[in-house]
Amino acid sequence: MVTVIKKGMREKEINSLLIKHGNKKKKKIDLKKYCGIIQLKEDPIKLQKELRDEWE
Repeated sequence: MVTVIKKGMREKEINSLLIKHGNKKKKKIDLKKYCGIIQLKEDPIKLQKELRDEWE
């Protein structure tokens, strides 16, 4: 989200903009539902190293 603060705006106007945009709550994500979804056949660390080495 972008808040535009124009040159010459008063402090009260700026504060009201910041308060208006700052009160929105972020959605919470339940990451536990993804735990154990991927079934790997090899060691995750070894797989990660192989994937990183592809770029070299």
